Parts: sequence; C-alpha cells; structure tokens
Amino acid sequence: MPSHHPTPQPTFQPPLLIEVTRGNLVESRHRCAAAVLDPEGKVLRQWGDIEQPIYGRSAIKPLLALGLVETGAAAAFGLGDVEIALACASHSGEPRHVAAVQAWLARIGLGVGDLECGAHLPYHEPSARALVRSGREPDAACNNCSGKHTGFLTTAVHLGEPTKGYIRYEHPVQQRLLGILEQMAGLDLSAAPRGIDGCGIPTIGIPLGNTAMAMARLVEPGELPPARGLAAKRVIAAMLAEPEMVGGSGEFCSEVMRALGGKAAVKPGAEGVYAAALPGLGLGVCVKAEDGAGRAAATAMGRILDELGLVGPSERRRLADLLTPPVSNRAGLQVGRIRPAGDTAF
Repeated sequence: MPSHHPTPQPTFQPPLLIEVTRGNLVESRHRCAAAVLDPEGKVLRQWGDIEQPIYGRSAIKPLLALGLVETGAAAAFGLGDVEIALACASHSGEPRHVAAVQAWLARIGLGVGDLECGAHLPYHEPSARALVRSGREPDAACNNCSGKHTGFLTTAVHLGEPTKGYIRYEHPVQQRLLGILEQMAGLDLSAAPRGIDGCGIPTIGIPLGNTAMAMARLVEPGELPPARGLAAKRVIAAMLAEPEMVGGSGEFCSEVMRALGGKAAVKPGAEGVYAAALPGLGLGVCVKAEDGAGRAAATAMGRILDELGLVGPSERRRLADLLTPPVSNRAGLQVGRIRPAGDTAF
C-alpha cells in the first residue's frame, strides 16, 4: 500500500499549551500536538509535530469497530446502536454497561470468561463503591474495553474463527483490523511501531496526522469500498445515538456528543490521546498530550471543537465545566481551572 502523508500547512504552529491554575498562579502546563485533517490528507490546522507516530489507544476504537459491521457480524446477531456504541466505548462500568455486555455475550453463545481483557473496578465511583459493598470482585465485563472485546469475539464467532487468543497479533481478528487501519490511515503499517495495549490487544504506531485523517474518513467515506463506507456511517450513527454507552455519566465524550447534537463523535484514549470525527464538516481531529495527561487532551479537544464553530453559546454554557474543568480540593472547594493558555495560538 502506498504511504499517504498529510499535506502540511505552510506555517508551523507550536504545540497547544494547556495550563492548570491554583489561585492566581499557573501551577502546571501540558503541551499537546494536534491536527485537523480532511479525508484526503489536507491539513486544515496543526499544532506541534503531527508526523510523530503515536499509539491511538482507545481513541481509535471507532476505527476498530468497522470490522464488526463490515463483516456482517453485527447484522447476523441483530446488534443495535447500544452494542455498536459499546464496541467503540471506554465505558465507565456502570450497571447498564456491564449488563449490556453480559447480554451481548450471551447472544453470541459466550460468557464473561471468554473475554481476554482482564478485570478492573468500574471507573464510575458510585458503581465501584456498590460493587465493593456487595463483596463481589470485578470481572472482565467491568473492564472499560469489554464492549470492544465482545465485538472482536462476535466477528470471530460469525466467521468461524477461534475465540481463544483473539487478542494476539497473528489472530485473524487482529490481522483484519490491521488491514482496516492501513486503509483508513493510508499507510503500510507492517513495520510500524507496535506494543500491547492496556486491554491486551496490539496497538500500532500511526502518525498523529494520519490518525486524524482516518477519523475524517469515518464521516467522509467516499473513497472507501462500499461495505467499509456503510460500516463507517453505521459506527458513527451508533456513537451519536448512544453517547452514554461510549463513556458514561459525566464523561467528557458522552456529554459533548449529547450537547452538540450530532456535530461531533469524540473518543478518548489512554496516555493523553483524543480523537474526533466531525460529520457536518467532514473532518477528523487528533490530539496527543506529550506527557500523557488526559485532562490536557480533553481540554485541548474542547477548545478545537469550539474554534471550528461547533460549540454555540448555549452549548458553551452547558459544557463550561468540561471545556475548562474546575480544580477542586478534597472539601469540594473550587481552587483553580484547567484551561488553554492565553497566549496559545488557535
């Protein structure tokens, strides 16, 4: 596959700077690289080095969900928006998320024991406290990636592939996803940097700019094969229809998708990555905080969406504490803010 390198802007913008205040002092600063691209690789906006390879981590789950739809697995098992949104999710482990994953596994004839993502306490604190009070240990359905993994198992069952070891790089599930990423990012990834994600699957190093371009192709799939183009539309539609399943109560991605009413499908990933596909504009966005701080990536993403004209006055008021999150002490008193630096060029 020929490599596709984004067409850079004539001028280089420095990285975005996100600052954390406490009282009247800027206590911490985070540097973020970011890019806004169209599906052909044209760079509309860029900050910092967008040629650097990054691990997209969970931010690229919407790309990984394409296999679930385009193989026919989603249709074969009658999956709806809830399940497809969960395939894109880093859910917070609320009872509705866990129950939906369990029901989906039962639908394909498998159980929680077939998930190879590992277990952790729910990210949603009330759900975690309730689980601890009950005396039960968290299982793999509580894992924030359990929907993605159930999607992988669904394609394996549908295509008659082994369900054991579906997280390994050489497994047909992962090789199929590698091909999807290559087409969406416009790159041969056979020699790309490779690691193991927190949930056990391979994670592939893709330049930040190409990651943004891949997200743009989810909403402008005209150059994709018909089945992949239809799958892209289905995945984005499910995310926008079920934003709470993509994240959870109070999560930036869920609240932003709900507030913006279909103008942005946004997804966070570990180590300070955030990605977005913008249906109305036909663009993709990717942000990477250099120090891995998720708080910085979310704040940078919110400001970029605002600068692109997607956040109106009413949405800005509604999302105020997500666009510039308050810093609170242990007593709940607001003592500062997380915000873009005043001299950052957007």
